[in-house]
Amino acid sequence: MSSLRRYFAVRSVQTVMMLALVMTALFVLFRSMPGDFTAQMAASGANEEALQAIREQWHLDEPLYMQYYHYLANLAQGNLGESPVYRVDVWEFTKLRIFNTFILVAPAMTFTYVIGVVIGTVAGSNRGSAFERFGTVPIIGVGSSPAFFTAIILVIVFAVWLNLFPTSGMTSPGSTEGLAWWEPYLTRDFAAHYVLPFAAVVCRYLFIPTLIMRNSVVEVMGEDFTEYYRLTGLPTMTRLRHIAKHASIPVITIYPVSLARALGGLVLIETVFNWPGIGFTLVEAVLARDYPTVQFVFFVVAAFVIISNFLVDLVYGVIDPRIRIDG
Repeated sequence: MSSLRRYFAVRSVQTVMMLALVMTALFVLFRSMPGDFTAQMAASGANEEALQAIREQWHLDEPLYMQYYHYLANLAQGNLGESPVYRVDVWEFTKLRIFNTFILVAPAMTFTYVIGVVIGTVAGSNRGSAFERFGTVPIIGVGSSPAFFTAIILVIVFAVWLNLFPTSGMTSPGSTEGLAWWEPYLTRDFAAHYVLPFAAVVCRYLFIPTLIMRNSVVEVMGEDFTEYYRLTGLPTMTRLRHIAKHASIPVITIYPVSLARALGGLVLIETVFNWPGIGFTLVEAVLARDYPTVQFVFFVVAAFVIISNFLVDLVYGVIDPRIRIDG
């Protein structure tokens, strides 16, 4: 087996083991928390017979290892469980909310990286200028602020003071009645609700591609071939395009990792804007001790991070021959 194939095989096995470890850790963690869903029912006045029936239905009265066995058996059958709070299948309950999160974070992070590459290229190619020294300060300042603080400021300024956009939600109440599941995403009402969460994601993560691109451009401009471009009399914009192409490799590499990071950190932004994504769903599920939903949502986020890193490692293995497993 070649070193490249062995590298792919080893990383594949490591990824599967990591996914299994995360799944097990999440199960043990949430089952070890004090109380369970029946505690919420008891607080609402449910009698002991009803509570015992629920415990038996969800195997909460059995040892932890037996609960784990039932959990794995259900997963093997493609059964993610049923939300005891909403009384629906976990996948049916979360699939649209997962889509709501991806339709927010994927375009926002892509736009963030495009803008960050442009700003980083301009800053890195103008060493010592006022823009290079001070232009990135606001970007770093906003990126260093908590996500919920940035989101609240956007709501105060653009929704409360200027009254330009709605304060929360994905659509206005009653505006989607009679529409297919995909039709609300094409309405102007959705676009109006989309602007502020989109802007919050961009503001929060713009510093990452900006700084990486700026540093990469500075490094590339110190290479001999950039001096050759200058001596051959290439126009400035053409020269910058060549420099940006070479300098963008680290930015492209970090993009899927940042996308995964934003996906995991979207909880606060979705909560502030009442955006019906997996972050907002996670908060609701944790407060209600909805174990099946919490486990699945956490696993989706963790799996996205792990698989993104796995894909990046595979790309590195193809691009850089030094990244191999020696015989």
